[in-house]
Amino acid sequence: MKKLLSLALLAMLMLAFASCHHTETYAEQKERELTAINKFLVEDGINVISEETFKAQNYTTDLKRNEFVLFDNTGIYMQIVRQGCGEVLRDGETATVLCRFVESNLMLGADSVTLTNISPIYRNDGTVTNPDLIVEKMIVTNTQGTFNGIFDLTSLMYQNYQSQVVPQGWLVPFSYIKLGRPSKADDEIAKVRLIVPHDQGNLAASRNVVPFYYEITFERGR
Repeated sequence: MKKLLSLALLAMLMLAFASCHHTETYAEQKERELTAINKFLVEDGINVISEETFKAQNYTTDLKRNEFVLFDNTGIYMQIVRQGCGEVLRDGETATVLCRFVESNLMLGADSVTLTNISPIYRNDGTVTNPDLIVEKMIVTNTQGTFNGIFDLTSLMYQNYQSQVVPQGWLVPFSYIKLGRPSKADDEIAKVRLIVPHDQGNLAASRNVVPFYYEITFERGR
């Protein structure tokens, strides 16, 4: 009898939680998102700089000061770890881009990896995959400074979120990085860190009003 009562109480609590969640407004969801982002900024000791400062620094971020530039029109934060070798993607150019990335849900904490193709690969369904089997591939086009991208059907982002459209948050760096392939010993591919609010992120982020943190490398494909 006690067990039945406990189960009934648990069911009632679950229904109450679901009801509260269902009635949460979009404004409240955005407030939770903003709180999660600000918490991460403080806990990670991030120094936020303006776009004006970013421009004055020749579009670089000081790693020693842990600087991230905030793009006011999108709410995206970006740190350029390495500008990369090669050249910027020119106007009218389309390129195959290979990526390695780590994705974390900031509502759960920066250490909460939700998806990555850096060993080991974790999927949302709990399975683990050999990272050598998956290199994130996308096709990116520059049209008068506006970037658009499509994930390859083999990509982990497509397999996990069932959308080939590259999130806008992933495309912001292309205005500031060089896309190339290492040809000399000291050549390094581009690397960035991003804080991406829900409306600039993947489908799950958009639907659930969740901010994601990314570390991504970009390399020009053949």
